[in-house]
Amino acid sequence: KGHYDFGAAFDGDGDRNMILGKNAFFVTPSDSLAVLAHYLECIPYFKETGVKGYARSMPTSGAVDRVAKAKNQTCFEVPTGWKFFGNLMDAGRLSLCGEESFGTGSDHIREKDGLWAVLAWLSVLANQNCSVEECIKKHWHTYGRNFYTRYDYENCESEPANKMMANLNAYVADQSNIGKVFTSGDKSYTLAKADNFSYTDPVDHSISKNQGIRLIFSDDSRIIFRLSGTGSSGATIRMYLEGYESDPAKYDMDPQVVLRPLIDIALKLSQLPELNRKRCSNRYHINYVL
Repeated sequence: KGHYDFGAAFDGDGDRNMILGKNAFFVTPSDSLAVLAHYLECIPYFKETGVKGYARSMPTSGAVDRVAKAKNQTCFEVPTGWKFFGNLMDAGRLSLCGEESFGTGSDHIREKDGLWAVLAWLSVLANQNCSVEECIKKHWHTYGRNFYTRYDYENCESEPANKMMANLNAYVADQSNIGKVFTSGDKSYTLAKADNFSYTDPVDHSISKNQGIRLIFSDDSRIIFRLSGTGSSGATIRMYLEGYESDPAKYDMDPQVVLRPLIDIALKLSQLPELNRKRCSNRYHINYVL
């Protein structure tokens, strides 16, 4: 309890971090990464070494991509797993990286480092002489806002979970679906790209296939499905949703309201509600909301 301007939380070993502002203003991991990317040069270490590039895991929102484009920097999109960041760091192609699951790191070490991320944020706030909320809202007014949410369905029976993913894989493999318009409520989305994410490491040229089903729309909205843990303990299905808004009047809206049409489309396309009712014992909604 109390009145504080800044808060931070860590997991047990300090490699993951959460940033909070006054009145528990919550910073999403994706926005945290993007803000640090924008202000990276104000940190003494990067004044000396320069900025070599950014990277994010594929499910992480594209907020940092917009910063990279504005600063003429490379932004790598890699599969989930810190080893992919490590290869880029070793090759001198990466200065800052992060993932939507609260991991942030830089090339000062090869691992994610939550303590470093908090110190980096304090450097940014001191340099800009602003609060956490002011810093985030200034960022949105510069780049727009990437609204984001994630649903986890745990302990699903493996057979129907695999069947669902196979159906989605067949859907994205059918390129005749490109250009299809999906409508929910007053929103329409045109499918611009659909695939099962594959990554070719630019350092060792290894190829990682089947890293997640992606449906990417013409307005940069995304629906992503990933499946893990298909052993005897049950499968976990993760559904990620992202929508971009450039209208300042919408920046303070609840992500669940903004993303509701996209959520409905994702659930209908995947038939997850039926699977969840019958074959999944737990569902967790991980909602990145202010």
